[in-house]
Amino acid sequence: MFDYTFQWRQALRALPQMLDGALVTLQIAVLSMLIGVTCAVLLAVARNASSAWLRAPATAWVEVARNTPALFQIYMAHFGLGSFGIHLSPYVALLAGISFNNAGYLSETFRGALRAIPATQVRAGRSLGMGQAQAFRLIVLPQMFRIAFLPTTNQMVWAILMTSLGVTVGMNTDLAGVTQDLNARSFRTFEFFAIAAVLYYIIAKVVMLGARLLAWRLFRY
Repeated sequence: MFDYTFQWRQALRALPQMLDGALVTLQIAVLSMLIGVTCAVLLAVARNASSAWLRAPATAWVEVARNTPALFQIYMAHFGLGSFGIHLSPYVALLAGISFNNAGYLSETFRGALRAIPATQVRAGRSLGMGQAQAFRLIVLPQMFRIAFLPTTNQMVWAILMTSLGVTVGMNTDLAGVTQDLNARSFRTFEFFAIAAVLYYIIAKVVMLGARLLAWRLFRY
């Protein structure tokens, strides 16, 4: 029979700790996106390059990132590198794994955006006296980010949710880690994880709403 007694008051008393964990979750997600976007731009340019020496390593990164589980990538950062004497903390390993994954997915988004920009625009910039790098920076990159903006926000939400994998490598300061510790001490599994799920949902919705408002503000013309 169903005789479970809910203890919401006990769970809600731990809400400040869970909110602190949510801030760490958001911090990791934002940092992983900054690193991921930077690497993704370089990967997208490398994959569109004529040199096989640039295309090959970029393609390998993308293939591994997109076709292996994110959990394995985090494991390799934490446990795999440890086999070679490189020991990363759970925080750094989680950040590295998510950043690696973000870069792989975003690079394909950016590569598609680059191909959507007519090459004539670069030639027009060159005809105005711009160098190749200047034309890319002032003409191509702004358009690329505009085209890829909304898909990039989807990756941001995915990065937020991926932070929960940190518990597998001993991460205990983010939302999932704090929730796991609270559950281990109280055994109120349903209450704590239900609150955590609500917090993840709210964070994701706020990010998506913020992205839509920003897109409306920046790209309404």
